[in-house]
Amino acid sequence: MSRLNLPRCLLAVAVAAVLTTPLASACGPDYPLRLLGDRARSLQELPEGNFNFEAGRLAVATPALKQAASYNGETRWYAEGQSGLEEAEPQGLTPEQAAKVKALRSLTDPAQAEQAGAQLPAELRLYTAGAVAFAQGDDVSAQAYFQKVLALPASERPLRSTWAAYSLGRSLARGADAARDGEPSDEQRAQARQADIKAAKQAFGLTRQLAVDGASDPLELGIASLGEEARLALDAGDWSTAIGLYASQLKLGSTTGYSSMKQLAVELTQMPADQLAPLLQQLPVQQLLTAYLISHAGWSYGEQPAGEKALVQQLQRGDIANLANADRLAALSYQFGDYDATATLLEHAPDNGLTWWLRAKMALRSGDKAAAQAAYAKAAHAFPEDESWGWRRDADWNGETVKPRCRVEGEGAILALERGDYLQAFEALYRSGYIYWADTAEVAERVLTTDELKTFVDANVPAPPSVAAPPDPYAYQPRPIEAELRQLLGRRLLREGRYDQAPAYFYEVSTQQAARDYGQARQAAESRWTDTGKAQALYQAGKLARRQGMELLGYEMSPDFAWFDGLYSLDRVQTQEPGGLLSRGEVDRQNANLAAPNNRYHYRWVAAELGSQAADLLPHTSQAYAATLCHATGWIQWSDQQLAQNLYRRYVANGPAVPWAANFGNQCPEPRFETVDRDLWQLRLDTLRRAARPYKGWLFGLALVAGVVAAGYWRKKRRITVPPAEL
Repeated sequence: MSRLNLPRCLLAVAVAAVLTTPLASACGPDYPLRLLGDRARSLQELPEGNFNFEAGRLAVATPALKQAASYNGETRWYAEGQSGLEEAEPQGLTPEQAAKVKALRSLTDPAQAEQAGAQLPAELRLYTAGAVAFAQGDDVSAQAYFQKVLALPASERPLRSTWAAYSLGRSLARGADAARDGEPSDEQRAQARQADIKAAKQAFGLTRQLAVDGASDPLELGIASLGEEARLALDAGDWSTAIGLYASQLKLGSTTGYSSMKQLAVELTQMPADQLAPLLQQLPVQQLLTAYLISHAGWSYGEQPAGEKALVQQLQRGDIANLANADRLAALSYQFGDYDATATLLEHAPDNGLTWWLRAKMALRSGDKAAAQAAYAKAAHAFPEDESWGWRRDADWNGETVKPRCRVEGEGAILALERGDYLQAFEALYRSGYIYWADTAEVAERVLTTDELKTFVDANVPAPPSVAAPPDPYAYQPRPIEAELRQLLGRRLLREGRYDQAPAYFYEVSTQQAARDYGQARQAAESRWTDTGKAQALYQAGKLARRQGMELLGYEMSPDFAWFDGLYSLDRVQTQEPGGLLSRGEVDRQNANLAAPNNRYHYRWVAAELGSQAADLLPHTSQAYAATLCHATGWIQWSDQQLAQNLYRRYVANGPAVPWAANFGNQCPEPRFETVDRDLWQLRLDTLRRAARPYKGWLFGLALVAGVVAAGYWRKKRRITVPPAEL
């Protein structure tokens, strides 16, 4: 889920308070894109691709190198003295050896370095001497030393094999770039250069093989060698080979590979059309330019660079367009609004996920929703489940992690909602996890019935292990998506009075207990025999609703937005009307499930109403009556001032004088329910005494007469009932 980053929010609030009020809107999470927000646009739009993903598709087969572990990989290498080298070089060395190697690197004479390192293992001594020669531009000596390292038995060069092979390749490549003054003719110089380039490529290939075989490679030189070899190919005008190698480097996680591919693509966009056209005859070049354009890699703040439309038209030319790239060209044409070209290219595109996705969109454009539905199903099946195009922002700056399979299923869910297949739509959205959670939650809360949702959850969403308490609000700790859906159901069950069923669906043990307490209080308010007992239960339920209402009763979406822990609010959903892709059936369901009341933090009104109902059952003169109304006022005063004033006026009209009435709603003692009945009887006696006090003489005389009459009656009855034998 996109649960908020609270420290970031608090920082933004502080800055906004110091500067200007409008900046307060800067505090907020990154709002995820909602497919159900603008359904027509969601169906019409084809999200831009991701350059990293699209360029990675152009990778060529290479030895099975490990993914780059460092952030910057080989770019930390090899201007001598960079921090990456300084960190890597001591690895596997004793402190004495590391200190000696560091000292040798400060020398300028490789022979002196070799002699001074006589006590070092051969691989360290020879490699370090070669590194000194390389730093001095002495490629002949450097290459000789690196070749000596590689000539050692494998067991004697565990630390510097990849280093020596990579450095040998770089030295040979540098030598190839230099003029061969010793060669007598241009032809011989060219032959020598080609020999150096060939040897450099072999050295880079050896680097990769050594890394795959397990040789030490802390600087990830096996990955770096791909870029070095790609540069040699590019210098020779071999764009296809260079693109494949750079793409392989990129796919292994190298940021240098990414930047190299990006640079090549930019160069292509800046070429004159007549210079670009011959290069576009090479499929990798065409694919790279298409990847750059389809991913909007050159766009800035949503603005398309001038000239991109002309590039698209050049790619579409019949003498250039390669059918192996037809699916991407069709997507690019669709993005640029050239639907005729899209249709033509789709006729030749392979039956993959992207092709079927585009066919679905084209079917929608022609009004054939049945064909679109079938195409969406095929697209969802064709896209790999783990394929991801990365993160993007739409035109409204909403964020989206584009997993094509999830996006395709989400768009299909829009059509499913329209035709009334509500559960199918919900299932498709739920499979996206947190990507389209807002849409999932909307359908779960407002479209499905409670029983439909409960049946699905019970059958398909097992409860994850509970945790003791809610996540730390100051740390990003998302719940499992299963827990989010189950809690949504639990809150819905509580709102609908299904108190016994609800607690099991909450994730945190503490919230489960709170749900049980709330349900028991609501049930006790119906089952207790005395009004005081019912009032006490209603008050306890109200207190829970106010203090833990978001966790127990809050709507995941409108109006409470438990999605954001209630700290942010999007547009509050009002009564819907059918139209566009919103059917009458869905509208009826949505309207039937509007919050009551449809106010943000709606549970505050629930709490105030429970407090008011509790007061109805209490004697107006009791402390519990005043205290209950005081709490009910406090529960709602920051959300509904009019209602709070009405509760206060009710106290003033009926309640007893209490010392804390001056701050009513803010400083409220707990109601003393246990004394209500005793105080009521005491009040009745006191009232009777006060009423009788002016007539106490008459009452005393009347009591005396009554006593005499009663005594006489007793004696008479006793004489009548004496047995005759005693007379």
